[in-house]
Amino acid sequence: MTETRLTFKEMCARFDVTPRTLRYYEYIEILQPERAGRARFYGPREVARMTLIMRGRKFGFPLEDIRQWLLIYEHEGTEPQMREWIRKADEQLGELARQREQIDQAMQELKELRDRTESDIKSE
Repeated sequence: MTETRLTFKEMCARFDVTPRTLRYYEYIEILQPERAGRARFYGPREVARMTLIMRGRKFGFPLEDIRQWLLIYEHEGTEPQMREWIRKADEQLGELARQREQIDQAMQELKELRDRTESDIKSE
């Protein structure tokens, strides 16, 4: 039974990333495709890693944090990786809550300014 391997172009399409992004992930060594000459092939391991990378990016994690989680798995296994994930997820939830508060405040201020401006126009 053969493993499914994706080409460089298929990997970009599957994860909706640019070739530059994929090359960068290889450059910083969070992806390590098989090579045959100039061609690159991504097996199940790299697809799983890319899934984790994309999930982490969606939630706003820096690439360095993602790289560290991947290294923890390689060197220490699943449980230490999951414990670190929980710790970082808690930190990120706090950061997202702070950002939400800032956005809510900015929206409120903008609405008040908009309403005052509209009121000024109507009273002229």
